[in-house]
Amino acid sequence: MHELSLTRSLLEIVEDYARREGFTKVRSLKLSFGRLSCIDPEAFRFAFSVQARGTKAEGAELEFDIRPAVLYCFRCEREFSSDAFRPACVHCGGEEVLLTRGTEEMKLLEMDVD
Repeated sequence: MHELSLTRSLLEIVEDYARREGFTKVRSLKLSFGRLSCIDPEAFRFAFSVQARGTKAEGAELEFDIRPAVLYCFRCEREFSSDAFRPACVHCGGEEVLLTRGTEEMKLLEMDVD
């Protein structure tokens, strides 16, 4: 469950910002990652709720911006999005496709603090 290490890294980032900016409480965090990044949002929420205890982020609300998988078809030269990796193009049925987006690592987009 790599959500534990991702949560730990996120909390380190939050604490670093708190030291530099002087805030005492995090109300919410907006995170972005790719649909195929293998991050389970519910597992991440659980890991965060446990590991955030006693930190400035305890009780913070998490918002996820989950980026879709986007594939490129070499046959028809078109892109298409999908909720999962598909081995065939939805436009022409071509099987020579390349995954171009959807595996993005987790990024901290916004942090609402007091």
